[in-house]
Amino acid sequence: MGGSLPYGTNDRGVRLAVRLTPKAGRAGFSGIAQGADGAAFVKAGVTAPAEGGKANRALIKLLARELRLPASAMHIASGAKARQKSIQIAGDPAQLKKRLELFCGEIK
Repeated sequence: MGGSLPYGTNDRGVRLAVRLTPKAGRAGFSGIAQGADGAAFVKAGVTAPAEGGKANRALIKLLARELRLPASAMHIASGAKARQKSIQIAGDPAQLKKRLELFCGEIK
């Protein structure tokens, strides 16, 4: 990851950078932004609170629905207790990259 893309491929699939806003007015994705370090991330909001991992579970469910993938193929690789998260999505890296290209193009 890094640069203008919020995702990168690895041997297990892809890793997606997300900045999550819990207790948002509505659930969804609101674009792609860059942090102070220049790394890109997807801006996401969920209506669930951050307590007890509820917001993380809501994010995985939302992402699975958007990408039309099973939630079981995704997990939070880092940042479980932070707003900035890294989501590992298991599967064929080439196919997942194509899905993420379309997804990121739609939310820009």
